[in-house]
Amino acid sequence: MATLYRYRDSLVPNTAALAYAFGGYAAGVALLCARSPWLAAAGVVLLAHAMIVSAYLLHDAAHQAMFRSPRANARCGAALAWLNGGCYAPFDALRHKHMRHHVDRADIVTFDAKGFLLALPAPLRRAIVVLEWAYVPAVELLMHGYVIAMPFVDARRRAQRRHVLLVAAIRTVLFGVLAWMSAKAVLLYLLAWLVCLTVLRFADAYQHTYDAFPALRDDAPIPADKLRDRAYEQRNTYSNLVSVRFPWLNLLLLNFSYHNAHHDRPVEPWHRLPAAHAKLYRDDDSQVIPMSRLLRTFHRHRVTRLLSAGYGSVDVSAKQMDDFYGAVGVSFLTAV
Repeated sequence: MATLYRYRDSLVPNTAALAYAFGGYAAGVALLCARSPWLAAAGVVLLAHAMIVSAYLLHDAAHQAMFRSPRANARCGAALAWLNGGCYAPFDALRHKHMRHHVDRADIVTFDAKGFLLALPAPLRRAIVVLEWAYVPAVELLMHGYVIAMPFVDARRRAQRRHVLLVAAIRTVLFGVLAWMSAKAVLLYLLAWLVCLTVLRFADAYQHTYDAFPALRDDAPIPADKLRDRAYEQRNTYSNLVSVRFPWLNLLLLNFSYHNAHHDRPVEPWHRLPAAHAKLYRDDDSQVIPMSRLLRTFHRHRVTRLLSAGYGSVDVSAKQMDDFYGAVGVSFLTAV
């Protein structure tokens, strides 16, 4: 079985992570139906975390970092997308969008969230802002809705209509069965998914200060207005570690927070990233931003980042993050 994976030392970590993602998802859904409030609450936490792990495993599959075969990576990535709600977009589309992020060294967005919000009538815009203020990830929900709607409003995406309709039909039946078993479970499932989206967007928001470019067309070029070389990439990438003191806590996000190491070696599997980071930076913490320093700014600027022209200012050397708004609408789970 070791030969199935791209790297020999991936057998245990990848098998364990996949088992946790799929097994935790199933166990979490089962716990949502429990009569005990404590068991149901545990189900929400387990389900949300299994979804988060599935998203980061999908990310590794997109980089061809899990299996030797591209076909195996694509199949696994597509299966994982069913756990975290990214299944309405074909896996190839998710992968293509994310690869452009690496190749172009920019935030390539297929949905211009800020432009969309600014173009909305004021009452609708205020409603979305209020939801975001209340910690409902309304922009993320809009992005997922955009993925579903786009094949029906853009003739160039007609080929994806059958995929979207089939996925929607299957998921409607599955949620109908869950509602028949426990209406409460459906609401708790939604809560778990919202927690998952919030955690992912918190991690995504502070990993880059790249320029963002809306690019609906797959081949739309970005402006050649600056040198986006390897030095630029590392200078505008940050390792927002869950914990510096206790590195094992970064496993909660499958080490995705070692983001500079990931961009330095994009095909390095998730379980090697701490060692890659140590080799890349040694004792230099110039690009490290502990997540504990970002919780306050994430809360403080949860509305500001929606409409701001940029990502705010960050002084990593002084670890001053108070005016670092962060990115919005850069999820790797949404693409058309």
